Amino acid sequence: MIRQETADDHRDVREVHTRAFGDSDRVPGLVEALRVAEAALAPMSFVAVVDDRVVGHVLLSATRLDAPRRIVDVLSLSPLGVLPEFQGQGIGTRLIAHALEAADSQGVPLVFLEGSPYYYGKRGFEGAGAVGFRSPSLRIPEAAFQVARLSAHEPWMTGTFVYSEVFWAFDCVGLRDPEG
Repeated sequence: MIRQETADDHRDVREVHTRAFGDSDRVPGLVEALRVAEAALAPMSFVAVVDDRVVGHVLLSATRLDAPRRIVDVLSLSPLGVLPEFQGQGIGTRLIAHALEAADSQGVPLVFLEGSPYYYGKRGFEGAGAVGFRSPSLRIPEAAFQVARLSAHEPWMTGTFVYSEVFWAFDCVGLRDPEG
């Protein structure tokens, strides 16, 4: 079952991301900061529940597109996490579908993410660079920079994707050199 996250889920969501991404506090901290950040669009946060246990989580948060006509409020899908023992069962796919449907129903024109084109390409995303968008960072591999164009998208909505300050503050933009 996919449902909206509640305050009672916060501890379980932290566990999902800690286990899905390793022991670092970066991703759980990002989630906590995005929940309370002031933004043009309210975050949308959903959990996957199996037998009354939170096993997956996805967060959509406000970002912007610096388009030629004007700034456009858009969303970033990040993070998406599923407990390791529940991966490979379609939970992430259902979370993504639910998140995109929710964004579309709110009139959001675009949802961006960084991730595997193989995985996300089958779930409504396409290479953002190939369809007129510029990445916010040189550290994001071109193939990983992706977008889902929703019903409210209009052809003039192209330009540079801009992460919210929280992503930069938590160093959650692009890949990092493991040696550096």
